[in-house]
Amino acid sequence: MEATEDQLILATGGYDHTIKVWQAHTGNCIKTMRFVETSQVNALDRTPDKTRLAACGYQCIRLYDLESNCTAPVINFDGVQKNVTRLGFQEEGKWMFTAGEDHRVRIWDMISAPPHCSRVFDCQAPVNAACLHPNQVEIAMGSQNGGVYLWDVKSEEHEQLVPEMDASIQDVAISPDGHYMAAANNKGNCYIWQLSINPHQKLSIICPKKKIQAHSRSILRCKFSPDSRLLVTTSGDGTACIWKTDDFTKWRELSIENYWVWDAAFSADSKWLFTASSDGIARLWKLYTKALARDYTGHSKAITALSFKDEIVAD
Repeated sequence: MEATEDQLILATGGYDHTIKVWQAHTGNCIKTMRFVETSQVNALDRTPDKTRLAACGYQCIRLYDLESNCTAPVINFDGVQKNVTRLGFQEEGKWMFTAGEDHRVRIWDMISAPPHCSRVFDCQAPVNAACLHPNQVEIAMGSQNGGVYLWDVKSEEHEQLVPEMDASIQDVAISPDGHYMAAANNKGNCYIWQLSINPHQKLSIICPKKKIQAHSRSILRCKFSPDSRLLVTTSGDGTACIWKTDDFTKWRELSIENYWVWDAAFSADSKWLFTASSDGIARLWKLYTKALARDYTGHSKAITALSFKDEIVAD
């Protein structure tokens, strides 16, 4: 079924303790949900069926219903320690992963009611980032001690890399085609590895590919486009840089001067990019022309997370 314009939903969250849901094609805010008064929103992700939105922050994980008028969470996850930094869903929504500063990446069984934690990986250091491999089995993780981990959820096999000493890994990403893994750190560097399958072992083979000196300040997010041809890095230097994955050269640079660019999300056709920044505005950019197509204004403080998983309506 093709999505109608009303179903093109952008979600944003930030330091004002709110989560806003927008019509992506109009810029209209259609719903505002309260988060937690003691925390900013660290990450957002929609369930694969697009009916619910998960959000995480300091000592909290919340699940909201996007189809009802209710602005309160429908599920509060219990027993969460410290800052929860990332979350995401298995492609069928059967389980969710979360990462946090309690050193752990957790797998939550979403089929059971209420959801419960079914598996835990200890990184031995605060975890800033995690993402799921498209094979739905391996999870990449990045920690504050500079470690990058690849964990096979089924076999429990794992591998650790330390690309740069005395640097904190701020984000990790795996391309949708499964060929590349990226890890970005607080020194502005982004490391790329090539991933390949070995029939004699369960864990992907990791081969160093490239070091990109991407930004003059800390990188905050790195994400591959849905077609795997582009990589975006966002930074405290006020830019979002887009790199071509055929040679990892810079293709575009989007600038929001004097503000941090906290997060970014590609459209499903990889032609558009949303950015979230510390001026409290989310923006939609047409990548080919670098043209700013739309602003999403309404947050009173920095936007630190966003989520979008649809096609963009043509201009």
